[in-house]
Amino acid sequence: MELSGILLNFIAMMLSMEGSNAQTYDCGVAPLNTRIVGGTDAPVGNWPWQVSVHYNGGHICGGTLIHSQWVMTAAHCIISTNITRWTLYLGRETSVANANEVRVGIQFIIVHPKYNDTLLNNDISLMKLSQPVNFTQYIRPVCLASKGSVFHNATTCWATGWGNIGKNLSLPAPQKLQEVEIPVVGNSQCSCQYKTVRGVTITPQMICAGRTSKGTCQGDSGGPLQCKQGSVWVQAGITSFGMSLACASEGFPEVYSRVSEFNTWVTENMEGATIGFVTFSSNGTDGSFTCSSSATFHFSFYSSFIIVFTTLISNFLTLIVT
Repeated sequence: MELSGILLNFIAMMLSMEGSNAQTYDCGVAPLNTRIVGGTDAPVGNWPWQVSVHYNGGHICGGTLIHSQWVMTAAHCIISTNITRWTLYLGRETSVANANEVRVGIQFIIVHPKYNDTLLNNDISLMKLSQPVNFTQYIRPVCLASKGSVFHNATTCWATGWGNIGKNLSLPAPQKLQEVEIPVVGNSQCSCQYKTVRGVTITPQMICAGRTSKGTCQGDSGGPLQCKQGSVWVQAGITSFGMSLACASEGFPEVYSRVSEFNTWVTENMEGATIGFVTFSSNGTDGSFTCSSSATFHFSFYSSFIIVFTTLISNFLTLIVT
């Protein structure tokens, strides 16, 4: 066959992949994401793996597409395993339906067996879709950080979601997907900062990120913390919890489930499905961090969804947990 014929066949094959539900696209590729983000509305198609998780007809959490038939979200988002109550929207940009989005149900839900709803450790779950979705420019899977990935202090990442834009301040209509550029806060520093909050322990299964006035809030739970390596986006974390006094509180970064700690569990539960793991590397350190000797008790932390009031000794500490 002549070279021109081979080239034409190759082009035809690549074009035929558009709309295919096979796991043929490289993970973490967002062809419409061509700019550095930093703040508010996300351009259409910037985050093609972002999922809006609906329960009883309303958005409650985010999630990420990691395979044509699998979505990953936070365990604390799963308030019921009744599959008829759940609907997932992929390719969604606002609360108004668009021509690029897909609405799909689920077959079943898998919650991490060691999820602790008090300590919020192992805050991860999987949803198997009722049918595979077609990959397009607006719907694609993200890569997952593999075991051994390193996200040093100050590594630049991005968080996305449809959550509140402030304490008790809902995202205004038409509720466009939000994006924010935030730095990773090393676990040493994050542990030190949360040491003043009773009941909170930053574990190796967690990763922290955020800065004052920049971070996630209620309704963003389950969504991704994603970082770019070369041309590929890698999911480092799943939005889990933070201080509820005010979202993106000074001195308190948000806390995410560290995806690289769950590679084995994810693989074992996805029924042989092929997913993209990428080893993320970064420059820098996460050395020792000197904690303040003064003990300050703050009012609360949130898990982005259900509020439970708890009184601890003489300090009235409101914990938002599931």
